[in-house]
Amino acid sequence: MAWLKTMSRISRRMFGGTPVYDGTGGGRRALGWMPGNPGAVAALSLAQDELRAKSRDLVRRNAWAAAGIEAFVANAIGTGIKPQSMVQDQSTREAIHSLWWDWCEQADAAGLTDFYGLQALATRAMLEGGEALIRLRYRRVEDGLPVALQIQVLEAEHLPTTMNRDLAGGNVIRAGIEFDRLGRRVAYHLYRSHPNDGLLAPMSSNAGGGRMDTVRVDAGELIHLFRPLRPGQIRGEPWLTRALVKLNELDQYDDAELVRKKTAAMFAGFITRMAPEDNLMGESAADANGVALAGMEPGTLQILEPGEDIKFSAPADVGSSYAEFMRQQFRAVAAAMGITYEMLTGDLTQV
Repeated sequence: MAWLKTMSRISRRMFGGTPVYDGTGGGRRALGWMPGNPGAVAALSLAQDELRAKSRDLVRRNAWAAAGIEAFVANAIGTGIKPQSMVQDQSTREAIHSLWWDWCEQADAAGLTDFYGLQALATRAMLEGGEALIRLRYRRVEDGLPVALQIQVLEAEHLPTTMNRDLAGGNVIRAGIEFDRLGRRVAYHLYRSHPNDGLLAPMSSNAGGGRMDTVRVDAGELIHLFRPLRPGQIRGEPWLTRALVKLNELDQYDDAELVRKKTAAMFAGFITRMAPEDNLMGESAADANGVALAGMEPGTLQILEPGEDIKFSAPADVGSSYAEFMRQQFRAVAAAMGITYEMLTGDLTQV
């Protein structure tokens, strides 16, 4: 260890003694803090699939996670973001509006909703999975659509995170996205169907033994919707990323508290007696399943046998700190999601 002390002395002489920033110290408080520093691309390429899976799992089974996502969508999209034509000529403006409304009704390539419903669907997919893929599907004139264009919203899983290769022409594919020599996006390589749906997906086929093939889609035909947080980032991270652990732990804690209260409420009291083999409080013998043939009824006044004593159950309460504790934790979750506590919980008692 002598060489460590020597290096420490040399370091102090060269850089002025103790560290200038608290965060660079090596004291007890920072002893276990040894973070890595991956780049924007590497950080998500290693963790994106797991983050997305955990985010979707929480939204499926956690009421607060689902409420936070829905609150964000409701406030960001509402009933839909509607454009307004600025053309001065009234007849032309009315014709544009009429064509717009006709197209809105036919905009969804899946035929499930209209253009404003697609806005909410794409936003929800981005929040839950970190990104959404909006593919522009150009149609034939004979299809009879008001405008020969429809929109298809795809989940992030359609864009493989593990597809990384160098192409012959000088382009490269990183996380399913094809870039040219200047770093511009030129194409996306998408699975034809959701990779986790297998043969259940409508676009899947038994041909090729269920092999997942990709199709190259020009970058001009696809909108990659995500929130860039770092320069050079090419894929998106789920909105719940910073709240995943806390939300999961809170859900388990609240559920454990519910089970504890439920279990405690099942015990009205406990009887102690001198002769354990006697029946309790005048009960008759139990049946073959061990169920007593006579029991207590509302308003019962029971005479105890000599040597018996009854002690009523008095389970400990959660205390007055439970509500404040949960409120504080939800504030942290709301901050991580970029919404308010009231939007997350619907609790307006302190407004």
